[in-house]
Amino acid sequence: MKTYICQICGDAYIGTEKPHDCPFCGATQNFIKLGSEAYPIVNQKEEIGELSKKNLLETLELEKTANALYLCMANKADKYEIKAMYKRLAKVELEHAIIVTKLLGIARPEPKEELCSDDMLENFQKTIELEDTATNLYARFAKEAVEKNVKIFFTALSQVERGHIELIKSYLSE
Repeated sequence: MKTYICQICGDAYIGTEKPHDCPFCGATQNFIKLGSEAYPIVNQKEEIGELSKKNLLETLELEKTANALYLCMANKADKYEIKAMYKRLAKVELEHAIIVTKLLGIARPEPKEELCSDDMLENFQKTIELEDTATNLYARFAKEAVEKNVKIFFTALSQVERGHIELIKSYLSE
């Protein structure tokens, strides 16, 4: 057994092989290191400029909204698989919000509530729209960031959100 640590969220995974993606924040495998080699961005103190602060706060709100929407969608799902998938996405989005608070040195996010449709197809479409917005926004934020860790964070987030789009599209094609 080995310990692997995500460079983005700092959480540890214990197993015989490195996971494909971080089971906590969804960061891709290239952000996961052996425990002895890891130094997560959330543990590195870095001065954050005004533009990155603004972008991180916008990210915090978007991730809190996604978390709340996905919890609503999980509660409306008629199939357990869809319910479980949305609950997992909600946890990942909450983890992203928590990472933002760590980078900014602010209090953990307060939960919020969002309404969603009773129709799963509408919820899938809403998910794709939300994730597409996040993917493009985070790619832009990564380009705008001058801070190394903020740039790494937004790059990882953009990849994670793109993966969420692929996941939902796979359900739509079934």
